[in-house]
Amino acid sequence: MNILVAGGAGYIGSHMLKHLAGDGHHVVTYDDLSKGYRDAVKYGELVEADLGDPLALDEVFRQHRFDAVMHFAAFIEVGESVLHPDKYYHNNVSNTQALLDAMVAHKVRHFIFSSTAAIFGEPKYTPIDEAHPKAPINPYGRSKFMVEQMLSDYDRAYGLKSTCLRYFNAAGADPDGELGERHNPETHLIPLILQAASGRREDIKVFGRDYSTDDGTCVRDYIHINDLCSAHALALSRMQQTITSAAYNLGNGKGFSVQQVIDVTREVTGVDFKVTDAERRAGDPAVLVADASLAKHELGWKPQHDSLETIIKTAWQWETDFLCK
Repeated sequence: MNILVAGGAGYIGSHMLKHLAGDGHHVVTYDDLSKGYRDAVKYGELVEADLGDPLALDEVFRQHRFDAVMHFAAFIEVGESVLHPDKYYHNNVSNTQALLDAMVAHKVRHFIFSSTAAIFGEPKYTPIDEAHPKAPINPYGRSKFMVEQMLSDYDRAYGLKSTCLRYFNAAGADPDGELGERHNPETHLIPLILQAASGRREDIKVFGRDYSTDDGTCVRDYIHINDLCSAHALALSRMQQTITSAAYNLGNGKGFSVQQVIDVTREVTGVDFKVTDAERRAGDPAVLVADASLAKHELGWKPQHDSLETIIKTAWQWETDFLCK
């Protein structure tokens, strides 16, 4: 297949490029490099352009007869979305609409959307399945949910089929050491802890130890980046076979507390780094865990790297390689 990967220079997108190329697909990355890295695009062609530029989109669709589009080009920082909602609605919603309009104009009918567990808001129950109420509590989550609603409308009106994949916490790195997680600024727990272990950060802060969990710290569901990519590939295959739209929650179905992540990181790295306690952050639920049984049943998805130790080992390999560069 010939696949356009929007945001292919980012963390998830770059790993997806490797996965797709390994399956024999032809890939083209479309990225403005505002968040991604040129050297992360190790497979296929890179088109450096703004996702909201209709002329650039038209040109890339004219040059390539795409069979499908995968979209990873959203902004993802919750705190920033509260401070600058205009930035998030413009990039995550308006620019996505521009991409969908280009697909409709060029008769590309298969779309894989990188969505998020943030569309659910404060959990009413856990683990969270696809039927859970959608009530996002910040502009980031609302922007993603708006796109999911938009996709439903584009399906009815134009026959554009989509699969929305709602991640919980993408983590880890390419086991080959070729790719890893690079955000600026970094906001994800595991790379932040590893930066404390490697000395790139003074400490790791634990925001609250009085939650209703076994050790008092928040519990989250971490999914290895390679397992995430395999779910995307399976979703694309299913969509071609069934020609229907769908949505799936992606996670390991088990949670690990902040303290557990710290403890396993100490075991993996052999480093006793500094941990600082801090006050709770507003809007942090005690537990966020996915029910991914629908993806396993309908896609035949089977996570292969679901142990916390494996996730941290691959991320630590990337962190130590980064320090050597």
